[in-house]
Amino acid sequence: MTEPRWPVMMLKSTTIRYTDLSEAAFVREVAAGRLPQPVTFGGRDHWYRPALDKALAYIAGDAMPDYEREFWARGKAA
Repeated sequence: MTEPRWPVMMLKSTTIRYTDLSEAAFVREVAAGRLPQPVTFGGRDHWYRPALDKALAYIAGDAMPDYEREFWARGKAA
């Protein structure tokens, strides 16, 4: 099966498919600030895929904010 080629700027319906959330869950995640707000592009709301990917990586625990990464890199975890 071939993976879809996701656009860099996605309309809400595309973003919902990309995140595999229901529309209600997607709206809740955006309102809670866990997913980014849309940007106006071509007169319509779009989501920037790299920003979504960064937010999803953070939610999944695969990314840390810079201040946390620096804390652990200096050996403060011990």
